[in-house]
Amino acid sequence: MAAGPATQQKSGASRSEGSPQRPSRPGTRNLRVPGPRALLIALAAFVLVAGGVWALYGSGWFRVEQVTTSGTRVLTPAEVERVAAVPVGAPLVSVDTDAIEARLRERLPRIADVDVVRSWPHGIRLKVTERRPVLLIEKGGKFDEVDSGAVRFATVPTPPAGVPRLVLDVAASPSLRRFDGERLLRAAVGVTGELPEKIAQDVRVVRIMSFDSITLELDEGRTVFWGSGEDGPVKARVLTALMKATPKAGHFDVSAPTAPASSGS
Repeated sequence: MAAGPATQQKSGASRSEGSPQRPSRPGTRNLRVPGPRALLIALAAFVLVAGGVWALYGSGWFRVEQVTTSGTRVLTPAEVERVAAVPVGAPLVSVDTDAIEARLRERLPRIADVDVVRSWPHGIRLKVTERRPVLLIEKGGKFDEVDSGAVRFATVPTPPAGVPRLVLDVAASPSLRRFDGERLLRAAVGVTGELPEKIAQDVRVVRIMSFDSITLELDEGRTVFWGSGEDGPVKARVLTALMKATPKAGHFDVSAPTAPASSGS
């Protein structure tokens, strides 16, 4: 015989009374208290971090005691280190290497590149790359040095050996308005960069009368009419072959590399 509604309610009430449930609030979680092992691990990590910070910043173990410079040719290590102004005695980790690099490039234009490297535990190394002159511009009895990027980076009283002079004889050039002095300078630098090393060693003067009139004056009175700065690699190869074919010639013309010429002796 099926139980009535009253019997079912009583049965449900009995089950409810037999298995009481803990009241819970929505959105809450059961919180677990960390055990002793977790606390020890956290304490050890804190001690390690704090100890590392103290060792790097507070102790005397990792402080700047020595500055060394390499790569200088004209500059002296003392000049570089004076401008670098590395804070000796400061924590090594706190040294602003980017600021030192920027200071050296700004105040010593002869420096093309520099790397400031921390040398643990007590050193700073300055690795310098100096600009090399490829042309000289005489001015007032002194000489401006020009590098392969057409940058005038220094003025010296005595010309370095083996570096050709640039003569800009462009006062009467009709193309001067279109091709200013800086562009002609870049053209001259480009020509010197295209020359084979053996020929480049013999160049004494690079003379420019206009954009398409560049002449190289070599030792022993020889000259090369280069023309414009265009087709440099082709002209360099043609000039090398022409000099081998006519070694006693005094003048070489590669302005039109498809029709080179040589003359004189």
